[in-house]
Amino acid sequence: MKIHTLLILLGGVLFLSSCGYNTIQKNEEAVFSAWADIEATYQRRSDLIPNLVETVKAYAAHEKETLTEVTNARAKVGQMNISADKLGDAAVLQQFQQAQGELSGALSRLLVVAERYPDLKASQNFRDLQHQLEGTENRINVARQRYNKAVQIFNSSIRTFPNNLTNNFLLTLERKEPFKADAGAATAPKVTF
Repeated sequence: MKIHTLLILLGGVLFLSSCGYNTIQKNEEAVFSAWADIEATYQRRSDLIPNLVETVKAYAAHEKETLTEVTNARAKVGQMNISADKLGDAAVLQQFQQAQGELSGALSRLLVVAERYPDLKASQNFRDLQHQLEGTENRINVARQRYNKAVQIFNSSIRTFPNNLTNNFLLTLERKEPFKADAGAATAPKVTF
């Protein structure tokens, strides 16, 4: 009787150790983790891209503003002509000097920008934005692929013998759906400036 009980216990232990219960649980957790990675990557895109776009817009506006100031000051100086008979008029000379001062100030701001940034940075910022967009979309794609792989492993684990028996009688877990692109997902998101 003791040997019979011992054999039943040994058989039960062997059955439970190979029933796949823990494997199925581990695989389901991997699916949940992979999905969380997709959500985190989407959140990264949601947080990052608008901020990058605004940064590029702001810097492009700064460059445009600096160049516009130089152009306007230069035009003002070009319109300011003092004839020889007006050289004694302090008010006219003051206007001329003020226009020259505005041009000097605008040029010095432009020179500061040029010294700090030998090439105007808006084009570089646009390239950086493109790299960030590409990198973010690649991260999303990798996260989706990892999720689909985790789903495939989980679905296989609940459908293969003897794990399918464990799932049918103990767990009753449903198959997980792999990531599928939305209709129209082939169209890249628009970035407007």
